[in-house]
Amino acid sequence: MKYTVEISNKLNELLERTYDAEKGFKQVAEKTNNETIKEFFKNRAKQRYDFGHELKKEIKAFGQDPDKGGSTEGTLHRTWINFKSLFTSNNDEVLLEEVQRGEKEAIETYNDILNDTDFVLPPSTENMLMRQRNTIRETLETADLYEHAVS
Repeated sequence: MKYTVEISNKLNELLERTYDAEKGFKQVAEKTNNETIKEFFKNRAKQRYDFGHELKKEIKAFGQDPDKGGSTEGTLHRTWINFKSLFTSNNDEVLLEEVQRGEKEAIETYNDILNDTDFVLPPSTENMLMRQRNTIRETLETADLYEHAVS
């Protein structure tokens, strides 16, 4: 029982970050006038919504309840984006930099879970987490390309 609770707790932490990322991508999509970047952000918000449902399903498979909302840290990050974007001339560059920062943190969270030696993840859970992490890496790379294009 302790094993499933530990894994569920880790997945719930990831679920919180996923909620935060979804909200963050929706927020930054509203702040850009660049249609290409706006569409990129909207697509990533939808992707994180889908990730959240996958994580919820996995948590329930462990017989646990998924968390319902984001974190205080995520709320503070979105507030910082609002504040910072008020005082910058290249809003898109700032938004993309913040997205990159958030994606790097997300990758670290995934890696922490995937590399945790205190427990062994079931193959289905490990595969899902690796796929999501690799998709986030692709988002990070794309955000970097856009950031260089607008700077």
